[in-house]
Amino acid sequence: MVDSARILGLIAGNGRFPFLLLDAARAHGLRVVVAAIKEETSPEIDTLASADPEHIRVHWLSLGELSRLIETFQREGVTRAVMAGQVKHKQIFSSIRPDWRLAKLLLNLRTRNTDMLLGAVAKVLEDEGITLLSSTAFLEPMLAPAGTLTARPPDATELADIDYGLRVARCIAGFDLGQTVVIAAGACVAVEAMEGTDATILRAGELLRAGELFRTLDVPGEAADASTLARRLTVVKVAKPKQDMRFDVPVVGVPTIETMRSAGATCLCIEAGRTLLFDREAMIEAADAAGIAIVGDTTIPAST
Repeated sequence: MVDSARILGLIAGNGRFPFLLLDAARAHGLRVVVAAIKEETSPEIDTLASADPEHIRVHWLSLGELSRLIETFQREGVTRAVMAGQVKHKQIFSSIRPDWRLAKLLLNLRTRNTDMLLGAVAKVLEDEGITLLSSTAFLEPMLAPAGTLTARPPDATELADIDYGLRVARCIAGFDLGQTVVIAAGACVAVEAMEGTDATILRAGELLRAGELFRTLDVPGEAADASTLARRLTVVKVAKPKQDMRFDVPVVGVPTIETMRSAGATCLCIEAGRTLLFDREAMIEAADAAGIAIVGDTTIPAST
């Protein structure tokens, strides 16, 4: 029988996050029991399990099957687990088909936001003998450092937009609305809600190209001036003021840079020490090639 201290449960969402955590856990000699979400997790995880059946076991579950998740982990001897990978907010609140346990939990929520829901799920797991660890467990070296990460630092205009964007982003994050804002010339162009970071950035770019931003800012001039503004989109992504590192940790990577380039954004500010950088070298290389500045901010989160 395998010692429970050598077993880790992994609740896997979409993207590369679950795979990175899986690799890190195996490097620590752990056997990983994966609860793969049918609506989100990449089928590639089955390929990894087939190649290393001694260290990886995969069980596929649908969103809402909380009882089955608990039963699976208990049967496999899991007493510690992590959540890794995004589950789209709109999936959680529109596509979910809750079992009796999750339905009861949802009925008792004061507010149906992500923090409340996942916090309640974590409490249920804890009551069943399964401790939910930080999503950054085993991945501490991937947390963003402070300072400028790219060859080009933010210029004066971008720094001013970062300062404003941090204040706005921390306010919306405090209400669990989203963690990203897009700023241009001192104006808030887009605020993240359930659509996610990439969609928010693309929406800002679409507003700019459609001329909506140009009119909103009430800046006189012709198309050339709008083009100048288009090169001044600044993306600011923060953790929540009381971020629970067990879930919904901010993540950026090469796709973030690709999205910014498509939208015409030139600067990215992330929160140092509380944001995960995936494929850091490739991400910085892509940013440098696109002339995008990336900076890790260390200012103390606003209290209001």
